Amino acid sequence: MFDGETTLDTRTGAALHVRHRRAQGAARGIVLVHHGLAEHSGRYGPLADALAARGFHVLAHDHRGHGSTTAADAPLRRFARRGGAEKVLADCRAVHLEAIARHPGLPVTVFGHSMGGLIALNYAERHGRDLAGVAVWNADFTTGLEERVGRIALKVEKALKGSDVPSGILQRATFDAWGRAITPRRTMQDWLSHDPAEIDAYIADPLCVFSPTLSMMEDVLALIFQGGSEAGLAMLPAGLPVHLLGGTADPATRQGEAVTILAGRLRLAGVRDVTLQIVDGARHETLKEVPAYREAAMAGLLAWLDRIVPPGAAAPRAP
Repeated sequence: MFDGETTLDTRTGAALHVRHRRAQGAARGIVLVHHGLAEHSGRYGPLADALAARGFHVLAHDHRGHGSTTAADAPLRRFARRGGAEKVLADCRAVHLEAIARHPGLPVTVFGHSMGGLIALNYAERHGRDLAGVAVWNADFTTGLEERVGRIALKVEKALKGSDVPSGILQRATFDAWGRAITPRRTMQDWLSHDPAEIDAYIADPLCVFSPTLSMMEDVLALIFQGGSEAGLAMLPAGLPVHLLGGTADPATRQGEAVTILAGRLRLAGVRDVTLQIVDGARHETLKEVPAYREAAMAGLLAWLDRIVPPGAAAPRAP
C-alpha cells in the first residue's frame, strides 16, 4: 500500500492529491502511475507494493475530475472548463518534476491503465527524452469512423445539453456496451474483472462508477486522437522502451486487438523497443483480475522494468 499522501499545487490551478510509496532497499528508479477513467490512484496500492519491492519509488496522483484532487474548473467528472486534456498533461509534468526533486538522479518510467494509458502515451510524446520507458495498458487509440462519428455526436449533444452533464450517447456506446458484452454476468461492471470481490469493491467505492461529463469525454477523445495520430507517434524517441498490455476478454480494447494494432503503429513510426503482452482470457482491469491473469501481467511488467532499469542504471537527461 502507499505509505504517504500529499497535496501538490500546480500551475493549472489544481491541488493534486498525490500518493507515494518509497522503494524498499536501494532505490534504482521511479514509476509514475496514471489511473483510469472513473476511478482514482488509491486503487493502485498493490502495484505500488510490487514496484517498491523491486527498488522503485512510486508516485500516483488523482487526475482532474477524479478522486481527491480539486480545482476550481474541475469538479468531479470534468477535467476543466476548457483545454482539459492539456491541463491533465501539465499536471502530470508537475508530478514528474516533484518526483525527481524528491529522488534526484533516478530514471523515471510512466505507467498508465486505460485512460491513464492514453495520458501516459501523450505524455511520452511530449517528454519521452526524460523517461526511461512508458507502459500503456488496456488503452484503445483507435481513430476510425466510429470514433470520428462519436466526436461529432458529442459536439451536437453538448450544444443541446451543455457541457456539464453525462453523455447519453457515449455512455451507451462505451460502458453500457462493454457491460452487455459479458454473458452471463452478475453486474454491469463484470467487464472489468473475473474477480467478484474486486467488482463489488469498485461498485461500493464512492469515487468510482460515475458517468463522465460531455466535456470530459471530449477531452478523452482528444487524447485518443492526439496520441494516436501519426504526428503524435512520430514525436516518441526511437529508442524509448514501450510496454503494451491487453487482454483477449476486454471489450474496451476489442479483445486486445486495439493494443496489438497500436504496437504495429508504434513500430511503423520508428519506435524500436516495443514489448507487446496479450493476456489470454483477461478482462479490462488486469491489475484487479484473478491471480492467474494478474500474476502473468505483473511478471511481464517487472521483467520489462528489470531490463530497462537494471540496478545501478544511469538516469536519462534531467527535465
